Amino acid sequence: MPYSGRRLAAVTAALAMSVTTCALTSPASADSGQADKTKKTPVATGYGGAVSTVDLDASEAAIKILRRGGNAVDAAVAAAATLGVTEPYSAGIGGGGYFVYYDAETEEVSTIDGRETAPAEMPEDAFINPEDSKPYSFKKQATSGISVGVPGTPATWERALERWGRLSLEDVLKPAITVATAGFTVDETFRQQTEDNQERFAPFEATRELFLPEGAPPAVGTIFKNPDLADTYKLLARHGMDAFYEGKLAEDIVRTVRNAPSAPGTDELPGPAGVMTTEDLDDYEALDQDPTHVNYRGYDVYGMAPSSSGGTTVGEALNILEEFDLPGLKEDRPAALHHYLEATALAFADRAKYVGDPAFVDVPTKELLDPVFGKERACELDPLTAAMKPVAAGDAADYDGTCDIAPAALADETDTENINTTNLTVSDKWGNVVEYTLTIEQTGGSGIVVPDRGFILNNELTDFSPVFSKTDPNRIQPGKRPRSSMSPTIVLKDNEPFLALGSPGGSTIITTVLQTLINRIDLGMTIEEALAAPRASQRNTANVTAEPAFIEAFPTLDTQYGHKLVPAGDAFTSAAEIGAATAIEFSDEGKKATAVAEPTRRGGGSAIVVKPSHEPRE
Repeated sequence: MPYSGRRLAAVTAALAMSVTTCALTSPASADSGQADKTKKTPVATGYGGAVSTVDLDASEAAIKILRRGGNAVDAAVAAAATLGVTEPYSAGIGGGGYFVYYDAETEEVSTIDGRETAPAEMPEDAFINPEDSKPYSFKKQATSGISVGVPGTPATWERALERWGRLSLEDVLKPAITVATAGFTVDETFRQQTEDNQERFAPFEATRELFLPEGAPPAVGTIFKNPDLADTYKLLARHGMDAFYEGKLAEDIVRTVRNAPSAPGTDELPGPAGVMTTEDLDDYEALDQDPTHVNYRGYDVYGMAPSSSGGTTVGEALNILEEFDLPGLKEDRPAALHHYLEATALAFADRAKYVGDPAFVDVPTKELLDPVFGKERACELDPLTAAMKPVAAGDAADYDGTCDIAPAALADETDTENINTTNLTVSDKWGNVVEYTLTIEQTGGSGIVVPDRGFILNNELTDFSPVFSKTDPNRIQPGKRPRSSMSPTIVLKDNEPFLALGSPGGSTIITTVLQTLINRIDLGMTIEEALAAPRASQRNTANVTAEPAFIEAFPTLDTQYGHKLVPAGDAFTSAAEIGAATAIEFSDEGKKATAVAEPTRRGGGSAIVVKPSHEPRE
């Protein structure tokens, strides 16, 4: 029974918690106790600990845990569990993610890889239509049992608490159980995401019953309850994560995946049923990993190593940009942004060629993050003109920092990652910091709710390259973790936390984190300005995906530098935005925290501090 985190002692006492039986009720009264999401504040400064998430309920859950004596890890798990209630289309126990932790006592950064894995029976042609030997449409791939990877989030929570937490799993799940039981106020984002997913939810009875109880999305202002998820959390609180990866819940997950409705060989939804077994769940392991690390202009930047490509791609791009005087371009934003866009194209070329699950692929992580390799790649960046895309990948096996290199073959990858993930940032009074990105992949995951359990299963296996190629590091293989772009990042200055940040957004996560770092470190913005600034994303493609405000603000990137800017948008959602980041910046020798969430993206986020005053932390 090797899944990591299984050693946490099972809690014996049941949580005394009343559970309602309906999913949706009328609008909340003033004294109903449900959080009013209109009260979200995107910036908070103070002491004693801080949190930033996309959701008020989740941020309040973290603050409650911090005030009860929990540390940043305890609070992060509490916030993540609550996001599984209020942001069920982005995260939850049916998915996976990456957890980055700074330990104030040891001054070290550690990580946990909680990425989903492919079942042992996963076929290499899982997403190929047998009738024409071509990949199914992405919507069909995404809405299927075959897309469901073995979830890693429950094991990640247990492993994090086991390694670094102060409180029990029972303690940290209490806030989420309360929200699932009492309900939360539906906002426009939740209503819109439900509407966007109606077609995908329609084939699955349990999904319709939970999220479309009257055949339509819930109205804004109504109270949404999830008693089944409350019961599931109570089960985990009593028995630990053994109850997820073994026993009746594991059997329910497998039955749901393997017996999911399917319409194979057609363009109709859903796609093929899955192949997961109870052995796959029992074998799952959350992995302790060393972080990636680069030094950028005196700051130590730590991120996630593969299976995520976030740490290597952000790190390589920073090494490339280190060769240019971006701080000297503060007054010439288009020039600075041109360098940023070109550096990401180069780093994404190398990402496509080299990065996959290191258990299956020999990933040259050290070489990709070598400053000498970055210097050599920087030779390919023309400060005045955008290169024709896709650009060539570099040779990570043979480099010396000079410019006279023969480019390797072009690496033009098909982007399969979707935008809807979630991210949270937490600090505590002891100086510990957590940056955690978690997801169920697609907005709405696979669309499949486990009956009577209240959570959606991921569609993470669509992050594999759909067409098999022996040279593709991200090809489908049984037991493998699909490559991710999740980029939870912690930045230190003189071994003390300076900044922690991360974002959802599929492959635009990498560019969101990178652009925010550049805005803050190079261009002199405050962290609030750096996070709110309009975004663009170049992922080694012919066009640059950009928010409308970015296109309007920087037209010379097109007319002068030759970048082809196109509006952001997603085939399955109505949002024309990139990312929904969270961050905490530290000052006053680490005592003071400025927590920042989005002011408007995804409806705006929620930042809270334990002591919103000028009192030093204890």
